[in-house]
Amino acid sequence: MIIVIKLLRPAAFITPLTTNIDKSYKRYRLQLFLVAYLGYMAYYFVRSTLSLAKPELLKSGFSLTQVGFLGSALAVAYGLSKFIMGNVSDRSNPRYFLAIGLILSAICNLFIPSLLNFYFLLFFMFLNGWFQGMGWPPCGRIMTHWFSDSERGTKMAIWNTAHNVGAGLLPLIVFLGIIIFGHWYGIFYLPAICAIIVAIFVLIYGRDVPQSVGLPPIEDYRNDYPSAVVEGDLLDREEEMTAKQILFDYVLFNKNVWLMAIANVFVYCVRYGVLNWAPTYLSKVKHFSNWYSGLGFAFFELSAIPGTILIGWLSDKYFAGRRSPLGFISMLIIAAGIYMYWQSSSQVMTLLSLGVIGFMIYGPVMLIGVAALDLVPKKAAGTAAGFTGLFGSFFGTMGAEALMGYLVQNHGWDSGFIMLLISSLLAAILFLATWNVHSKAK
Repeated sequence: MIIVIKLLRPAAFITPLTTNIDKSYKRYRLQLFLVAYLGYMAYYFVRSTLSLAKPELLKSGFSLTQVGFLGSALAVAYGLSKFIMGNVSDRSNPRYFLAIGLILSAICNLFIPSLLNFYFLLFFMFLNGWFQGMGWPPCGRIMTHWFSDSERGTKMAIWNTAHNVGAGLLPLIVFLGIIIFGHWYGIFYLPAICAIIVAIFVLIYGRDVPQSVGLPPIEDYRNDYPSAVVEGDLLDREEEMTAKQILFDYVLFNKNVWLMAIANVFVYCVRYGVLNWAPTYLSKVKHFSNWYSGLGFAFFELSAIPGTILIGWLSDKYFAGRRSPLGFISMLIIAAGIYMYWQSSSQVMTLLSLGVIGFMIYGPVMLIGVAALDLVPKKAAGTAAGFTGLFGSFFGTMGAEALMGYLVQNHGWDSGFIMLLISSLLAAILFLATWNVHSKAK
């Protein structure tokens, strides 16, 4: 335990370099971006396995409500952990924080197939969700310390596609896992092995802040200092803060952080309400084959890659750093996509509607994450992101899993889709309320 605590401490600053600063900075920026990207991508190898295992769990005798509660256990733990561990990560070395969480989550997945008892599964899904909460915050620390304010929307948008790539690759990894292990348990085994391999990469190539490798702060290097007002910003942006300072001075009493957190509830409800139930809905209601159901899942995730990058770039380029206008527009388009997904009787139109929802939904997910980083000093970035994530994962994903499962089982799929449409519109209203937040326009 003492060794782990020492590893998690922020890396010490070393003597500043006097030569090759530009060359070193470019190399480390690429290196750390890949660490954050691949590391977070691998978290989805061991987070989204339950979605693909749902049809098999139903065959094994689990009810829709029970399966929904399993997803909720992961979501609740993830939300709590993202907030609590986010605060810890603000005062930790992301190199080790990111890797340790990934390894522990992979170990949980290795145990899950041998525990086909509802209460055992509930415990391990909760445990897995807790370790999953160790993924986003250290990546947020990396992105705020290695990429400056004016480029953050674009860079975060590109990074945010990591979970789309991870979840999009998962059906292929699962397919190979079933073949290799000769049983549906391979849904959990092979993704876990892949995650551990990526964690080793993170341990080898991960680093802490620029000063830990002898480089100046990113703002000095790029001559790019935040122009938008950050509530209570520090005169010394490199000053480390206590947990109490971060929580009470910059997060819990920040009105705009609260508005983004509540918006995240409804965004997450839509995201996971569509994604996590897609394989079940497509196979049970639309009568798609298992292959086409998995294809729908992958199509949703992979179509998000160009959509997320486009939305992030537009927020930097044409909206002066404001994240909410594009969030508002996205949620209205998503509502139309959900209606098409619900009412379509065509296989092609169903897959197309999933693509539209996937193309747009990760834009608001990313924008709320970037907004959380924008609205506080960078040393509080992990906590702010964890706070918005807490609301999204705890309330939003719980609604998407437990409430969706309950509504579908007791009132049919129509009630579930009505819930998703209402959530889309409520998210749009909250984005409207924060329309001009963090404007960098002079």
